[in-house]
Amino acid sequence: MTEGPPRVPLPGSERAAMPDATPIGPVDAAEPLEVTVVVRRRAGAGDVDSEALGQRAATEREHLARSEFAAALGADPKDLEAVEEFGRSHGLTVVESSRERRSVVLAGGAAEVCSAFGVELSRYRHPDGDFRGRTGPVHLPAELADVVEGVFGLDDRPQAQPRFRIAEDASPSASFTPLEVAALYDFPTEQTGEGQCIGIIELGGGYDQADLRTFFSGLGLAVPSVTAVSVDGGRNAPTGDPNGPDAEVLLDIEVAGAIAPRARIAVYFAPNTDRGFIDAVTTAIHDSRHAPSVISISWGGPEQSWTPQARTALDQAFADAAALGVTVCAASGDNGAADGMSDGRAHVDFPSSSPHVLACGGTHLSGSGTKVTSETAWNDGRGGATGGGVSDVFGLPSWQRSAGVPKSANPGHRVGRGVPDVAGDADPASGYRVEVDRKQATIGGTSAVAPLWAGLIALLNQRLGKPVGYLNPLLYSRLAGTRAFRDITHGDNRVAGAPGYSAKSGWDACTGLGTPNGKALLSALAPPV
Repeated sequence: MTEGPPRVPLPGSERAAMPDATPIGPVDAAEPLEVTVVVRRRAGAGDVDSEALGQRAATEREHLARSEFAAALGADPKDLEAVEEFGRSHGLTVVESSRERRSVVLAGGAAEVCSAFGVELSRYRHPDGDFRGRTGPVHLPAELADVVEGVFGLDDRPQAQPRFRIAEDASPSASFTPLEVAALYDFPTEQTGEGQCIGIIELGGGYDQADLRTFFSGLGLAVPSVTAVSVDGGRNAPTGDPNGPDAEVLLDIEVAGAIAPRARIAVYFAPNTDRGFIDAVTTAIHDSRHAPSVISISWGGPEQSWTPQARTALDQAFADAAALGVTVCAASGDNGAADGMSDGRAHVDFPSSSPHVLACGGTHLSGSGTKVTSETAWNDGRGGATGGGVSDVFGLPSWQRSAGVPKSANPGHRVGRGVPDVAGDADPASGYRVEVDRKQATIGGTSAVAPLWAGLIALLNQRLGKPVGYLNPLLYSRLAGTRAFRDITHGDNRVAGAPGYSAKSGWDACTGLGTPNGKALLSALAPPV
């Protein structure tokens, strides 16, 4: 750490060494860096009372307008100014300052940035690619200790994984188009998503307009309006590899666009880092130009792979979304209750474990036309299974207290937030037929469930004439056990070497409250007059 005024470590900023990463040398002192500094809410703003808001009937909710947010719940301009002055005093440039996002972006050479934040950065080699990293905490001047809540962008290791799985041997008779899934789930047919915008978060890959034309024309639909939004230098960059991140991007767009064909779609592309993820989410939530009313996230990682400051920053952003009436849907993971970890313990995926997110689990679906013949929790017995379980980080929300969330399967049997909340078809063997890089593919994973629910919510928002917003408290208090859900009672998400959970009557840690009965859900949210 550099000499100078007294410094204090920023709580929650500690980074551990990445497993299987090997240091290969220092970072070039002149390497250009950008960091996002997140500050506290202004004094007196308080926290977002999302639970009270979420308990109200969908037709009775009043949300903040985006134009009102900065004054009501944003940052104090003096806090932003203090961070800006701190950056300038270390030779850094202020790139951007935002009251509503509560952030300041600072840029400079690696040497200046390391000096400003009291860190050492090194280059690392990893099987998944080289990255710039650090260990230990970020350090700040004592006078900023109560102002700054997070510093992101110093470390650019890969943060998240896409939650899709490509079917290797899916039978056309067992797989579905998104429209066929919508028919099986009895989605409303009078609504098209007109007037709505669906935001989609992507951390790699891209889409080609030719794929969209082929896919939607095959369904007899016009190609929806799709706009790519660049965040932190991320961009729509198709790789041409149908087995890579393009599959995630096109799956998300094609599922959401088929369900709500007249909705506009804004795809927020950002680098796959904690900074990129956070900035993409906050950009989407506060985007007054495209104004998404629902956001779909199909990327994530085990809770333990995130720093506490990153989890807090995202959870607070999702609380902001609730205040604005924006619903956030996130995939619960594709690796069963272990969530891809090999420590013999159960783990849940973040950001789906945030209490402010509608966590989307997965099923294996069989049916034809409008008749579901069977549906079970997705588990292929080969490691592919719906994520779900009990959070090691977030406490049990008040709206889940009567849901029967079990104690954690891990030693200590912690009581915490139960994941997922809802479910949908996710098994690649009963997956979605889509178009990726000029090829037809059948893809599953809980990646497909987040845009499926996002499309449904766009239909609900159109019908209600206002956004439903933060759904979780309402689903658990008024809709649990009703015809709005198809209860999934068979299957489990156990994978080799780790404990897991079984589907059962009522809420469970595989499929949540169940899969949607779309028209019944709409009637429950907006009873006919």
